[in-house]
Amino acid sequence: MRLLFPLLLVCSCLVTLLPSCEPKENLLTTDASAKLEFSNDTVLFDTVFAQVGTVTKRLWVYNRNRRAVKVEQITLANPGATPYSLIINGDEGPAANNVEIKGQDSLQVLVRAQLGPGQQTADKPFLVEDRLKFRTNGNDQDVKLISYGRNAYFHRNEVLPCLEVWKNDKPHVIFGAVLVRPGCTLTMQAGTRVYAHAGGAIIIKGTLRVNPDFQPTGELKADDRNIVRFAADRLEPFYDEVPGQWAGIQFDSTSRNNVVRFAEIKNASFGLLVYNPGNQQPRPSVRLENTVIKNISGATLSFANGGQAFEGAGIFSFSGDFALTNCLLTNCGEYAIRAIGGGRYDLNFCTIANYTPQFRRETSSLAFTSKAVRPRLANPVQTNISIQNSIVWGSLEDELVFENSGTAYPIFVQNSILRTKAYRATQAVNDNLINVNPKFKRAPDNGFANKFDYSLDTLSPASNRPARGSRLDFDLRNTPRAPAPDLGAYERKNP
Repeated sequence: MRLLFPLLLVCSCLVTLLPSCEPKENLLTTDASAKLEFSNDTVLFDTVFAQVGTVTKRLWVYNRNRRAVKVEQITLANPGATPYSLIINGDEGPAANNVEIKGQDSLQVLVRAQLGPGQQTADKPFLVEDRLKFRTNGNDQDVKLISYGRNAYFHRNEVLPCLEVWKNDKPHVIFGAVLVRPGCTLTMQAGTRVYAHAGGAIIIKGTLRVNPDFQPTGELKADDRNIVRFAADRLEPFYDEVPGQWAGIQFDSTSRNNVVRFAEIKNASFGLLVYNPGNQQPRPSVRLENTVIKNISGATLSFANGGQAFEGAGIFSFSGDFALTNCLLTNCGEYAIRAIGGGRYDLNFCTIANYTPQFRRETSSLAFTSKAVRPRLANPVQTNISIQNSIVWGSLEDELVFENSGTAYPIFVQNSILRTKAYRATQAVNDNLINVNPKFKRAPDNGFANKFDYSLDTLSPASNRPARGSRLDFDLRNTPRAPAPDLGAYERKNP
């Protein structure tokens, strides 16, 4: 035992003289050449509404060196006077000090922006900049932070004044819902932009007038500034075609004489909904002209005032009246038009091109039923349907369904292209083309995966068919129609 203690003492001394066995990736380097690399040189927030928080962007900070580095400071260039906020290693704040990154490892920095009002009062983007600064071993590096902001009118669970006019000088952003009272009117000027936050809705108990006075003087392009647009408030490109981001426009049983013209409604759970389950008379009515409804889908929706649950639709009607001319309905995950409990539905020169590449759809694009929403209604349920000079097409074999048809269910379908088996077996043809592909320019069934175009190809069977019923002089984009016009919303241009 007397020899063991000296032996242990000698061994411990030898160990202290040996090189360290700690992994190299944990050893710090102070070499000035040990710089950081970044996943991006700029964190960009593209078009953010002032006073609305952005999504969170991720910035990856890489240490490509074999040894660890100590980042002495990570900070915003203008702390205390910046709209940007950071989360570094799970801690929120404007800066972090002495952050170690192991060799061949990385660090994630989360960045958000909350912009204040810009200097401009008009609807013009303003620029908000800052820099995220890193100091490592005496080296200073930075990453740019850039946001393009827009001022807006904000409506938060608001009951609107009785004669409200929404101007087109700045976008209108909805949080919660806006309400138009019975007997009151909301008018939207040409070029108005309406953006709804998640779950946002427009509820009309009175009257909605969208673009009521606009008279185009020439052909309109898809991005024409006079078109009134309804969309969600997530403006990043990723969300541009994502459906179900807001709740849509609802017309209550007291609503009357609604007009929607030269408009685009997209990315909602439903586009337009008439909610009149009691079949009150006169029924709520909506006239739709030169309007596009697209990218619509919703999980089961319910309304506290009635308790009914239902799926999403471009147009969903509980005992309402709709008149559509020169309209396009596309990419509706459940229905393009769903009608329950009676009403009148007139479609003239409309295109239903309901390909749904984002969904597994099992429901027909147009589905009408005369079944009452509530039993023992005071007013009898009657459904009147007229479809003329139109195209009803999509990815299913039956895109047109009439349920519970009978004497109280007048159906008139004429001079249209229809994809359906059930209608062909039970109804007269009336100059319709049944299951004949309309040959759109760019559609999923002719090999295109994006940037769809539902105007007609040069060899389309929908071209040059004499109109039946009310003939229209112009199409969806205000292109003059030929004496023998084309079916659907678009008149094919001559080469």
